[in-house]
Amino acid sequence: MTTFDSIFFSVFNHYKTTHKQKANTIALVYISLLQIALVLVLGVFFSIFLEQMHVNTFSATKGWTLFVMISVFVYFRNWIVYSGRKRKVLNAKTNKNKQSIHNIWLLWFLLLGCISLAFILLNA
Repeated sequence: MTTFDSIFFSVFNHYKTTHKQKANTIALVYISLLQIALVLVLGVFFSIFLEQMHVNTFSATKGWTLFVMISVFVYFRNWIVYSGRKRKVLNAKTNKNKQSIHNIWLLWFLLLGCISLAFILLNA
């Protein structure tokens, strides 16, 4: 089980008690946004790094187009993985191992931190 699976089930189990019908959707959107935010941080970092090294490989529009394509791919990949039979198998493994649940506030601050770091680097 990967780190993202663990985070997904932490969010899923937290919202399962209050929002039974929407828990899977909330967890799916959260994990997708987290992965997309991490891709954005890495993309902005490498963009700044390659700009300082005077390497011209991508234009800004091509970079944003690539980011959008990766974002769509990440969302649909997560939708396929966490909506079907694989989610049930991973959930059974999680319940079997009784792994610790991450703090939900820490997870939301992690997402906000990634997004804010990307914007800080983008404006620098």
